[in-house]
Parts: sequence; structure tokens; C-alpha cells
Amino acid sequence: MVAFSHPCRPDERGLVIALHCSGTDAREWRSLGEALGPDFDLLVPEHYGCERTGHWPGERAFTLADEAERTLALIDGDPRPAHLVGHSYGGAVALKVALLRPERVASLSLYEPSSFHLLRSAGVRGAEAFAEIQAVARHTAGLLAAGDHRGAAAAFVDYWSGHGAWSGLRPAVQQALNRWAPKASLDFSALFNEPTPLAAYARLAMPTLLLYGERALKPSRVVVETLGEAMARAWLEEIAGAGHMGPITHADIVSTTIAERIARLNGRRRLGTAAAA
Repeated sequence: MVAFSHPCRPDERGLVIALHCSGTDAREWRSLGEALGPDFDLLVPEHYGCERTGHWPGERAFTLADEAERTLALIDGDPRPAHLVGHSYGGAVALKVALLRPERVASLSLYEPSSFHLLRSAGVRGAEAFAEIQAVARHTAGLLAAGDHRGAAAAFVDYWSGHGAWSGLRPAVQQALNRWAPKASLDFSALFNEPTPLAAYARLAMPTLLLYGERALKPSRVVVETLGEAMARAWLEEIAGAGHMGPITHADIVSTTIAERIARLNGRRRLGTAAAA
């Protein structure tokens, strides 16, 4: 876990926990820490597959609940209500945490959460989107099974960031993704097999910001729209010019949008009034 904290008294600061997407690490949210400033502590637990965390031990089938354990430990160990932030896979994990500790989560800010199991609840359009992301998962798994970790990582990156994105990455970044690549299949499996029904998300009462890129791919867009329709205190906001990797390619606007919303909500909580959606 990486912490971006500040020198003022802990009891005067809000708590933000940000979850990164598949294939990255805590550095994804560094700009968010800058945007939040000295009024907040930002904690960024890293997922299985990151170098600091290591690999899933493989004792049983991997689930979102397994990934959520680090974040739950942070929430349980701190008396402050937590503002949860998540991108892609990290957004799906953040939603799982919110379901498990709803009374401890002050707000959700999610950029294209990859809760792909919800596509089954989205009619024909959801079925088409689910088939699309399943094809990506099968292709990635096939390359991994053949021992082609580099090919699997390249296919994963090019799907989410556009054809040719892999070739534009620095060699050190490609090497890190090669090492991470086996985790991709675990992430897809956890996302596809998550058993939580759509009705459970509808019962979440915390204010929720659902961000998506102007160039969002169909699976991500349908998930965001499905959650937006189901959750009573959710609202959607599009990030102009961005795609799925908006928190990295458009870090300033994404981080500022999230930080300003959290600051408003946290300020109302400090004043003892209800946070508005």
C-alpha cells in the first residue's frame, strides 16, 4: 500500500482510499493525491499481481471479495468514514467494498467500473457488450496458456487503449505488464463470476459519481449506464476526449473532478449535515 498523507492532524483530515486498475499500481492515483491536498489522507492499496503485493496464492477460486480484503482492513482500522475511488477493475472492487461495509463508506467515485457481471442484467445491449469483453478475456487466456505473456499483455493494452498503444509503451512498462499478465485471467474470472445482483447495488445509499470517457468502449459504457439507472444517488459525468484509461491520460481533469466532489461532501459532513447526491 502507498499512502499520500499530509502534516496536519489526522483527526482533521478526511480519508480517501483509491483502487487502481488492472496492470497498474498505486502510482496511478498520485495526481489525485495532489488534487486532494492537505485536507485528506489518500491510501492506495495495491492488488494481487503488483510487485509489492505478490501473486494470488491459488488456494481457491479467486473472487472480488479476496481482492477487497486489503481495503476492508484499512476501513476497519480507521474510525473515519472512507471516500472510495476506483478505476476499471479497481472500481468493481470498490463497489464490492461498499456492499460489504456500506455504513463506513462516505461516497463512491468510480471511473468506468468493470462490473461486467451486471451486463447480464442489461438486455440485448448488455448481451452484446458481454460477448465483446468475453472475447477479449478468451483471447488473453489463450495467449497465456500458450506461454505468450507478452502477447497477452499487448492484446489487453491494445483493447483498452487502442490499437498500437502497446508499441508506444516504454520497455520498462512493457516488462512490468509481462510480469503482471497472468493476473489478467484471474481479474476477468472474478468480474464475470461476481454473484451480486443489480438490486443489491440499488440499495447502496452513499452518493456515487460515475465517470466515463467520451470514447468509452461498449462494455464499460453499458455498465456505467446500468449502475446509473439502478442507484438512487448516482450521477454520470462524461470526460471529454478520454477513453478507458482516462485517470492516466486525462489525469488532471479526472483527479480534479473527483477531488472537488469529495471535498464538498466531506465539508458538509464536518458541518454535521447530510451529504447531498
